[in-house]
Amino acid sequence: MKIYHNLSEFTKLNNAVVTIGTFDGVHFGHQKIIKQLVAKAKATQGESVILTFFPHPRLIIDPENQDLKMINTINEKAEILKSLGVDHLIITPFTRDFSNQLPEDYIKNTLVNNIGTKHIIIGYDHRFGKDRCGNLADLKVAGTHFGFTVEEIMEQDIHDVAVSSTKIRQALLAGDVGLAADYLGYAFSIFGRVIKGDKIGRTIGFPTANIFVEETYKLIPGDGIYAVTVEMEVRSLESEVGSLKSGVEALEPSTLNLQPFKGMAYIGQRPTINGMTRNIEVNIFDFNQEIYGQDIKMNFLKFLRHDVKFTGLDALKIQLQQDKEDTLAYFSSLE
Repeated sequence: MKIYHNLSEFTKLNNAVVTIGTFDGVHFGHQKIIKQLVAKAKATQGESVILTFFPHPRLIIDPENQDLKMINTINEKAEILKSLGVDHLIITPFTRDFSNQLPEDYIKNTLVNNIGTKHIIIGYDHRFGKDRCGNLADLKVAGTHFGFTVEEIMEQDIHDVAVSSTKIRQALLAGDVGLAADYLGYAFSIFGRVIKGDKIGRTIGFPTANIFVEETYKLIPGDGIYAVTVEMEVRSLESEVGSLKSGVEALEPSTLNLQPFKGMAYIGQRPTINGMTRNIEVNIFDFNQEIYGQDIKMNFLKFLRHDVKFTGLDALKIQLQQDKEDTLAYFSSLE
């Protein structure tokens, strides 16, 4: 899949099969539409194109309301769309100027002149252009003039997409990552960089990696303890020894392996030590390498318990041991 961060980067196609949307989560409802898009492109010897927007249009149109959080970052979304077989992803910067285009200008300039649309798959309630006054009927009329056809996504499918997105966000905020995964078709994940913390976990036998998520618009699940898997690149012992013997400071990419580890994650303000900020931490089982500055992916599999304040670190340690046993029992149940 080719990715473009502006319409100006895209070279007009001869036979573009297009759909448009934010596709946050790329959940089961979205996947049904995208599979329809890919199948249509193959059937007509065309190329599938998804036109999406960043940031989310609602954040630009209603800047006073910044409460909307995204299930996926733009990079996470791109990875999922790639796995579904999409040929082209155009990530259009959504601005006031872009939103103020007249519907006919948007159709002519964006869909026809820039993309080369020959077939568009779109929802019955799709709105575009200044004051969102453009609609499906306008697209159909324009299609007869510019030579593209319009395929309407059924109302029930659009309803399912909207309901699923809402339920996924609600489930994640409540900590119900299992229900979110049922709607998504995959485990919800967080991608972030390991940063230095105050190392209190080490003093009680549960060292944690503190995760910094750069994208402030990314939805973070509700506070609590979760069973997770962690994916990251690690160096093998043989590679470390070999590099030391040869005097090589940096390892070749081939010596790095993306490996999954089991662990338990914590999200919360650490009330037991009167914490003031919300933290994302993970205790990775059977792992003792230094990974400061490294990017990791954390997949949320099961909610274990809510965050609570304990009488002290000794009581917290006892609970964390129980949390680890519960996490290991969960992973054993999957085998």
